[in-house]
Amino acid sequence: MEKIWLLLVSCLVVGVSLWTYNVEGIGVNWGTQANHKLPLNTVVQMLKDNRIQKVKLFDADESILSALSGTGIEVMVAIPNGDLVTMLDSNQARRWVERNVVRYNFRGGVNIKYVAVGNEPFLRSYNGTFENATLPALVNIQNALNEAGVGNTVKATVPLNADVYGSPPSNPVPSAGRFRADVAVLMTQMVQFMSQNNAPFTVNIYPFLSLYEDPNFPVNYAFFDGGATPLDDNGLQYTNVFDANFDTLVSALNAAGYGNMPIIVGEVGWPTDGDINANINNAFRFYRSLLPRIAANTGTPLRPGNIDMYLFGLLDEDAKSIGPGSFERHWGIFQYDGQPKFPMDLSGQNQDIYLVGAKNVQYLENEWCEFNPNARDLSRLGDSINFACSAADCTPLGYGSSCQGLDVYQNASYAFNVYYQTQYQNLQACDFGGLARLTLQNISIGTCNFTIQIASSGLKTAAPVAFSFITVLTYLFFSV
Repeated sequence: MEKIWLLLVSCLVVGVSLWTYNVEGIGVNWGTQANHKLPLNTVVQMLKDNRIQKVKLFDADESILSALSGTGIEVMVAIPNGDLVTMLDSNQARRWVERNVVRYNFRGGVNIKYVAVGNEPFLRSYNGTFENATLPALVNIQNALNEAGVGNTVKATVPLNADVYGSPPSNPVPSAGRFRADVAVLMTQMVQFMSQNNAPFTVNIYPFLSLYEDPNFPVNYAFFDGGATPLDDNGLQYTNVFDANFDTLVSALNAAGYGNMPIIVGEVGWPTDGDINANINNAFRFYRSLLPRIAANTGTPLRPGNIDMYLFGLLDEDAKSIGPGSFERHWGIFQYDGQPKFPMDLSGQNQDIYLVGAKNVQYLENEWCEFNPNARDLSRLGDSINFACSAADCTPLGYGSSCQGLDVYQNASYAFNVYYQTQYQNLQACDFGGLARLTLQNISIGTCNFTIQIASSGLKTAAPVAFSFITVLTYLFFSV
């Protein structure tokens, strides 16, 4: 009997280590720019099933906050860049805080801890568009939080891209870090205000972008598993770009007089498609070496200890802008349908386990749209592919991506199918002037997956029997 009791206790201990312990300080970014969205309650259940206790949003969507209500999950809500000007009016800021923070501040409500004022508003590519609005908006929001009596527990911060600081080319080491000259005064004022209100500095750091932007960048330096030639900075050794980048910020804050200010990493991750370096293997390698470091509270040479960070992101988003690169739609640790992409151990113990995927996902019918080999007039094939890809996600067809090896007709099939799926398998969406036809056979090729989309946003397929009958007739007609 004693042996059985000890065995049960051992199983319970193992169960606790596997299912209740996640890396302290780890959260996820929940973006929603997808053509087909999972039900909100399904996503929230995924968070709960995987013991994810922190979520960063990119707005303050009422339906998402309602779904998070009562979960205890810590939330960072956000004000999009386009709304910053509105927050210059202190009354509007008060109304925003009342509507998006205070109304959820009750037992069993939403555990809102931060308000993100903008998102990377000082990017060079914005050409200063948001520079005049960001600090006043930050001040008005934090003041509104304070006036509402929640300022002690809810802090306003500004998620910034790492391009707001750097080291001079003549001395490219972390200890030489300073804020970018054109925003240095503004950054110092903003840091001073956040420090006065005990708010953290939030920064987005992407080692992947170092590889993407510089083909000569040492690959091993983008990861945490060794192999990179160390960078020596006054006796401190840097073996990865994340540590060097983070400590460059620490030095910039120190130079501004706020060296002890808490720092949150608002976004960090690795994409799995859309570029030659964006793939499952690299993402697996990145997280497999990142998470144990965070679990061990290793920190960085200038900031040993725990680092709060939000992984980017939770789900792939096929409607995101690809201005920065085709990889933008493939940052998720889960696929578009909420299924895990690769083994990932959020406990930081490097167990080869998969995260718990979305449950009871409803998909569209098992049918695909493909190039019609019997088509006679191919003069508009190129235009048809371009049209399909303008309304759906064809980024896997790019160089270095999962579908790069397809021939012209397979490219057409991919484009036609992804458009057809995006349009909820509307029969008229698989025509293209006779260039396309329906098929009931999975036409995926090697690593190139021709997806069946999820049924979402309240739209459902027609009755299975009637729909299948029509599908078969149409398939037979186009196959003649």
